[in-house]
Amino acid sequence: MNITLRQLKVFESVARHLSFTRAAEELYLTQPAVSMQIKQLEQQIGLPLFEQIGKRIYLTEAGNEVRRYAQRIATELIELSDGLEALRGLNSGRLRLTVASTANYFATDLLATFTRRQPGITFQLEVTNREGVIRRIQDNEMDLAVMGKPPEGLDVVAEPFMPNPLVVIASPDHPLAGGEQIPLERLQDEIFVLRETGSGTRNTVERFLEQRGLSLRGGLQMSSNEAIKQSVQAGLGLGVVSIHTVALELELGRLSILNVEGFPLERHWYLVHRAGKRLSPAADAFRRFIIEEAHQHWRPPQNNAAVEPPQQSPGLAATGG
Repeated sequence: MNITLRQLKVFESVARHLSFTRAAEELYLTQPAVSMQIKQLEQQIGLPLFEQIGKRIYLTEAGNEVRRYAQRIATELIELSDGLEALRGLNSGRLRLTVASTANYFATDLLATFTRRQPGITFQLEVTNREGVIRRIQDNEMDLAVMGKPPEGLDVVAEPFMPNPLVVIASPDHPLAGGEQIPLERLQDEIFVLRETGSGTRNTVERFLEQRGLSLRGGLQMSSNEAIKQSVQAGLGLGVVSIHTVALELELGRLSILNVEGFPLERHWYLVHRAGKRLSPAADAFRRFIIEEAHQHWRPPQNNAAVEPPQQSPGLAATGG
């Protein structure tokens, strides 16, 4: 077979989007040019790679097999490029970073500090939900990921680097705002604005309450922390969020942290990558920066309910799981 790297690159884009149009937009090609590359690749292989059912296209069995190898080859080429960058030093390089949406509240500040020290390094930042982060890790489509609880069932290296307390928030004029310690059972009388099912924050809170035989009344379900904060400010209910997401609102007096029994729930942020992955010089430099210095950026917001950070992050040795 005389398969070219260009054909594999075009195929991988079509296979990822399951759309010739979106692949053409991504690769800055015309749709006929994309179709021609796929047709030539299918002729080389001797098997169809896509099938059309209705208006949608799907990968055939051969297409799935080729996609696995195309992704592997793309990863090897990136590692080759990174290896050559290592020979040139850290004056250049590329970092691909995926972060959970909640982590974006501080990730951009950390990236800004890092790039001031390493101005030759460029980065690609993707902000997505937990499921999206796990998918990127599984498909090895990024160098590093920043997330809460590391994924189970994947062979990864997960290193804790900063506290991530979960707190109960309310509008400042809520009857419970500014009160003494609130019994956990009292929350069952309140309506909550919650993240979508599968969210790391929601999973943690539900597991914490289930262990105590309790549950929350979910009045509204939101797909972002911004929507939750706005809903809570409007008095639609209480919320549970990472304290990193509410610093500005606390400073402006738009939200209040409730002093609830058992809260804040202590969690940590983790830097995650596939086990066995060979980090590029740029990715390794960012990893060392995060592990060694990120905790210094932790400053608990001021509020009527004190939230103190741990004295130090837990052990910084890599852990799998």
